[in-house]
Amino acid sequence: MSSDTIESVMEESRKFFPPEAFAASAHLKSFADYETMYRRSIDSSEEFWGEIASELHWFKKWDTVLDESEKPFFKWFDGGKTNICYNAVDRHATGVKANQAAIIWEGEPGDQRVLTYRDLKREVSIFANSLKALGIKKGDSVAIYLPMTPELAIALLACARIGAVHSVIFAGFSAESIRDRVLDAQSKLVITGDGGWRRGKMLELKSVVDKGVEHCACLEHVLVIPRNVSGPRLECQMHEGRDVWYDDIAAKQSSDCPCEEMDSEDMLFLLYTSGSTGKPKGIMHTVGGYSVYTYLTSKYVFDLKEDDVYWCTADVGWITGHSYIVYGPLQNGTTVLMYEGAPNWPEPDRFWEIIDKHQVSVFYTAPTAIRAFMKWGDEWVDKHDLSSLRLLGSVGEPINPEAWMWYHKHIGQEKCPIVDTWWQTETGGILITPLPGVTPTKPGSATLPFFGVDAAVLDAEGNEVDAGLLAIRKPWPSILRGVFGDEQRFRDTYWCNWDGKYYFPGDGARRDEDGYIWVTGRVDDVVNVSGHRIGTAELESAFVEHPAVAESAVIGVPHDIKGEGLVAFVLLRGTDTNGSDQLRKELNALIAEKIGKFAKPEKIIFSADLPKTRSGKIMRRLLRDIVTGKELGNITTLADPSVVENLKSKCAE
Repeated sequence: MSSDTIESVMEESRKFFPPEAFAASAHLKSFADYETMYRRSIDSSEEFWGEIASELHWFKKWDTVLDESEKPFFKWFDGGKTNICYNAVDRHATGVKANQAAIIWEGEPGDQRVLTYRDLKREVSIFANSLKALGIKKGDSVAIYLPMTPELAIALLACARIGAVHSVIFAGFSAESIRDRVLDAQSKLVITGDGGWRRGKMLELKSVVDKGVEHCACLEHVLVIPRNVSGPRLECQMHEGRDVWYDDIAAKQSSDCPCEEMDSEDMLFLLYTSGSTGKPKGIMHTVGGYSVYTYLTSKYVFDLKEDDVYWCTADVGWITGHSYIVYGPLQNGTTVLMYEGAPNWPEPDRFWEIIDKHQVSVFYTAPTAIRAFMKWGDEWVDKHDLSSLRLLGSVGEPINPEAWMWYHKHIGQEKCPIVDTWWQTETGGILITPLPGVTPTKPGSATLPFFGVDAAVLDAEGNEVDAGLLAIRKPWPSILRGVFGDEQRFRDTYWCNWDGKYYFPGDGARRDEDGYIWVTGRVDDVVNVSGHRIGTAELESAFVEHPAVAESAVIGVPHDIKGEGLVAFVLLRGTDTNGSDQLRKELNALIAEKIGKFAKPEKIIFSADLPKTRSGKIMRRLLRDIVTGKELGNITTLADPSVVENLKSKCAE
């Protein structure tokens, strides 16, 4: 892979300085403070991270801060014993914070619950004892498929409390996706719900789980949590001997459950993410380093204060929800808001209504949502008082400058700093970001590395360049510890460049004259649809399962709302090259079943052939250029150049 695969198209000269009033009360108050602290985090890394780790509770202090002897399998705080649930819950459940709201929850129909830190400890302990009653012990894998209710956060914390490894599956994935993840992780238990609300409809989660675990011999129990805590259960089929209602088993449990003393390098969770092959990767994160890094990034990136009401709009099914709804903010003793439903239900002002009602002060959302808000119109924003907001954030993909400006003007009222964050499932926490009290921001740039992150833009030979491949030259505490069950895939995916010296995130980037980093997007075949990273191989495999389909290629193209939309090129069996509307409907239904409804393509194009190299590799770059109307450039490597003209005419239909 060479640096000429990275195209830099964004030019942006506008710069915004932190408001003086914000900087005066921020954790960091000047850019000089950042530079001093950053330099120390790089030059005296172990001393720096040791001091940060000491701000958390440890049952036993570590022997070494960082062990690099088996690179790229790093060990952080090795020999130390801690528990992230203790740091997120128990530390705050007594004393002055005990009666502070830990979680404020609003359901899509408007029902609300508030859990104080004392309440949260009680609920997590009962849940943890319920897991133990079902035979779950330290090291066991537990899959979680739940809507955005407080029980989703409680389930994660309960697993962490007893040392079980949680594997959260986004509650929009199909039965087949559940099966793949349960089997790969060998999960003994699946935690699900009888349902959850989305756009005015009740999603029947239990029936999806039933289908997904039909042939999972590793599974012992399915634990079903009622959506209506004090109301009637929804009707769902319960399999005798396997399925258990949570409220039945919880009623028998004690609210006393001591935290398991976990080794720093014990696995905390698995989270599956798409890759350039069809099989999702089980990303492994461990207890100690992940605890320290999510604690510190939450504190400084969001400048968290005692009286903040913090709202990250992600789903806990994604890494953003793990790190910046549950573990990071709660370790800081913050009040976290959770919302179950869609941003435009029942009207497009639901988010602004929630901010107004609950006096949200820190708001963290995705560019795809921001673009949707823009499309729906300013009048929905103007109906509500957003003056409680003091800080805005962006996550999931690079944000385009005009969306950044709209966010700044209409949501932040030109007084809120915006932290445009770059990171991944694999990194565990934010790696490149402004710090709100100190960093001048540029619309569309993630700006500068966080503490301890040595980021560079390199060419294929490892030379620093203005535009090329993003590389991270030093390990940070929450770096992934591997791909579950596949050491070689871990090496091949993340340590494949520069002789394995540096972590390769798979993104291109450029650096401007101020040293700011602009992430230009993926350099592999992973697409990002509304914040969902989807491997094209998974989608293509699903298409080919239809008996009429011989081959397919899926690409991502720019989309005003979703960031990227999907276009599928489909080759049919036999002589038919035209397909039909009925077949398109069948293929869309297949994608919904195999992957999820969010992966429905914007367009399905039936074709006689695909542009391929002489070695048989599909040239997806050409497909993207054809769809977007770009100049095609060099096509001399094509096995059959006439394919391009045929596809152009198909796209024009």
